[in-house]
Amino acid sequence: MKNTRITVTHVNISREKGTIKEPVERATLDRWGIQGDAHAGAWHRQVSMISRMSLDHFYHKAGRTIEPGEFAENLTIEGMDLTTIGLLDRFVNKYLVLEVTQLGKKCHGEGCAIFREIGKCAMPEEGIFTRVRKGGTIQPGDKLEYEPKIYRGMVVTLSDRAASGQYPDRSGKKIEEQLNTYLKNHFPRHEVKREVIPDDQGRLINRLQHAKANGYDWVITTGSTGIGSRDVAPETVSILLDKEIPGIMEMIRMKYSGDNPRALLSRSVAGVMNQTLVYTLPGSSKAVDEYLDVILPTLRHSIFMVHDLDTH
Repeated sequence: MKNTRITVTHVNISREKGTIKEPVERATLDRWGIQGDAHAGAWHRQVSMISRMSLDHFYHKAGRTIEPGEFAENLTIEGMDLTTIGLLDRFVNKYLVLEVTQLGKKCHGEGCAIFREIGKCAMPEEGIFTRVRKGGTIQPGDKLEYEPKIYRGMVVTLSDRAASGQYPDRSGKKIEEQLNTYLKNHFPRHEVKREVIPDDQGRLINRLQHAKANGYDWVITTGSTGIGSRDVAPETVSILLDKEIPGIMEMIRMKYSGDNPRALLSRSVAGVMNQTLVYTLPGSSKAVDEYLDVILPTLRHSIFMVHDLDTH
């Protein structure tokens, strides 16, 4: 995908919250946001942005020119419709990296000067908020490249027989298909990689470390979760996790053990390696359906949680 370049037309700051921001000739950004701005701090809404397009739309409703900073935006930009932006997308140049953390906001109503004047504000629907991932200076005329976030996942089937070609990888294929169906609705820009390896702890560690080092958003394994001598997935994954998420697999085992007591023999685990989610699923196609019915509804929120975004 070819990246879009935007131009910063105005840089705006205010010393107090709830007031219109005033344009400045230059500003310095650090890990807290824009130095001297009231919205800087240790939170996710450090630097706000809105497009000149939005200001122009409100010109007709207000019957007057909307000046940069009136919507309390830090950066007024042109060259892109910001309503197409997604969470964790980035705006970057040689010096700066801004990561999108929130789309719009709740309007302050009567506490907003623009709302009092025309009964509506642009920030709730057309503004975005970012946090500073790399600091530097910014001034009117600067260019920023838009880098959309591509959500990437890996499906790993553990099976000696499937790896040797004795039978097809049905469970891995099913996970891939269901993931793609889910992702089309929640993360249109996504990639899913699928591979088959033997029930081998060293090979699995290699794939997990690769996923972690390369910033994969999730890894789902299938197979090797039972109590057989070659079943190695749960203990292999567990030693690499920074945090375990026990509730998911506990719920699945209890949910399906009433009709199938053998479900209690699965040792499946779920957890997080840095910012990579990991789930170990059994190797049967039926179990894949059952596990994904519980996992997929939590996946989007889990991804944002590990990136410290509150999407409640």
